[in-house]
Amino acid sequence: MTHTTTGRPAGETGRTGGAIVPVLAFAGIVVAVMQTLLVPVIKDLPQLLSTSPSNATWVLTSTLLSGAVATPIMGRLGDLYGKRRLLIASLSVMVVGALISALTSDLLIMIVGRALQGFAMGAIPLGIGLMRDMLPREKLPSAMALMSSSVGVGGGLALPIAALIAQHSDWHALFYGAAGIGAVAIILTLVVVPESQMRAEGTFDVLGAIGLSAGLVLFLLPITKGSDWGWTSGTTLGLFGASALVLLLWGVLELRLKAPLVDLRTTARPAVLFTNLASIMVGVSFYVVSLVLPQLLQLPTSTGYGLGQSMVMAGLIVAPLGLTMMFTAPVYARLSAKYGPKVTLILGLLIIAIGYGAGLGLMSAAWQSLVIAVVLGAGIGLAYSSLPALIVGAVPASETGAANGLNTLMRSIGTSVSSAVIGMVLANTADHVGGVAIPTMHGFRVSFLIATGAVAVGLLLALFLPGRRPANKPQLRASSEEDAVLARANEVLDAGFRGRVLDADGSPVARAKVTLIDQRGRQAGATLSADDGSYALAVPTQGAYVLAARASGHGPLASSATHAGAEGAVDLDLSLPGETVSA
Repeated sequence: MTHTTTGRPAGETGRTGGAIVPVLAFAGIVVAVMQTLLVPVIKDLPQLLSTSPSNATWVLTSTLLSGAVATPIMGRLGDLYGKRRLLIASLSVMVVGALISALTSDLLIMIVGRALQGFAMGAIPLGIGLMRDMLPREKLPSAMALMSSSVGVGGGLALPIAALIAQHSDWHALFYGAAGIGAVAIILTLVVVPESQMRAEGTFDVLGAIGLSAGLVLFLLPITKGSDWGWTSGTTLGLFGASALVLLLWGVLELRLKAPLVDLRTTARPAVLFTNLASIMVGVSFYVVSLVLPQLLQLPTSTGYGLGQSMVMAGLIVAPLGLTMMFTAPVYARLSAKYGPKVTLILGLLIIAIGYGAGLGLMSAAWQSLVIAVVLGAGIGLAYSSLPALIVGAVPASETGAANGLNTLMRSIGTSVSSAVIGMVLANTADHVGGVAIPTMHGFRVSFLIATGAVAVGLLLALFLPGRRPANKPQLRASSEEDAVLARANEVLDAGFRGRVLDADGSPVARAKVTLIDQRGRQAGATLSADDGSYALAVPTQGAYVLAARASGHGPLASSATHAGAEGAVDLDLSLPGETVSA
């Protein structure tokens, strides 16, 4: 048996490891800013673009649609060709789109620019995948939580800043600013973030990408425009029917391919399926507060319920929604390490329910809106932080990008549904004064009730998620988001690899991560070494494998090994850093 060391030189990641997390999180925040960039001027868009209100909504809809299409596609491309490379490409497309929008007031060109900006939403799953591939296990919980929450953080922080710019400058300055921070994110990524060496096998499924894109556009288009076209109109119903047909045919195609865009068999696993369904509900609950509170705060006091705040002040009051989500990340890491991501998801959903329930009676003062924003930010932060942990723990490492891309898509579907439904509710319950529709308190409360209902459905779905395996045998403690793939009983195997992880002096290395990678580049198993350095990994089939070992304070190691199938357990000690030692 031949063993060779193929890992990167010790310290390659360590030199910039402390900066990788904030840089990737910053990239996520930059991308999320695109979603709420125009919220402060949304009511003025028809006049600014010299078009009708229904046409002006395409400036927001185009970003949403392109973001939904991009997330699973960019995730898969990242798994195949390099996550850092595709992250930079996503940010570059966003910068180009922002510059296009900054230089025009033409509706069609503006829509094209905004669609390019939305394409960068794929940066979120790519960043999560990079973190999993490169960071030590002890840093993953808080890092992934921060990256996942960056969607809400960026959206929340963008509101007051965008309002301030729009109130004191030409509205095109918003796009110049977006292009500027996008360029900064690209430079930081180039300087700080190394490329991941993890690759999936196969080629890019072009036909699958076209089918998924078509199905998503046909589904999301009537959701975002249904209130304008009429929910029972032939156009709306026809697009929904066409979407169902296209997605059904796409699913049949994906099941027949060896290297599909989305592994539907993996997504059918309970841990993945119920996480994705719960993600839709979390997306619905997040967007409701973003739609309701700014309007309530800016309505004039003459309405009897409006809070009479300026555009900038309304943004500042809502901003703690995103800030609280950011500060929730380290809290999530501690809770999840002790109880697991399923419990933290349920806890987050319960806090969201409390926030919306209390919000039904807390709409009469600006400080009450601030309290609602903080409570909901804490709940949404916990829920968002749990989602990638649940996904990562249920899929092979080589499919992390695609799987998280699909999960991000589920959140986008949730926000799309929320935008359409809440927009319809507020429009149908509005008072019309002088030809102007004014949202009513009744509409705001119905919106909060809808959010509460979505959270209740999310809680029900979360209860079906697989929990931690009962500890019938002594098991190793692992980071919560990797429990499903790392926590293994340290027992003698009938067929597999076993041995010890040692340092350069021959001393045992405890809690080293040992990963088994098959010939297709997919993770076939993983475990943690015990206190005496021992590890044991079963092999699914005979053949050639790579055993990758990593431990805090040591350089990484990758060793090739072959299991003949009939030889039982193959003894193989791993030395960090240095050469592999046959036992």
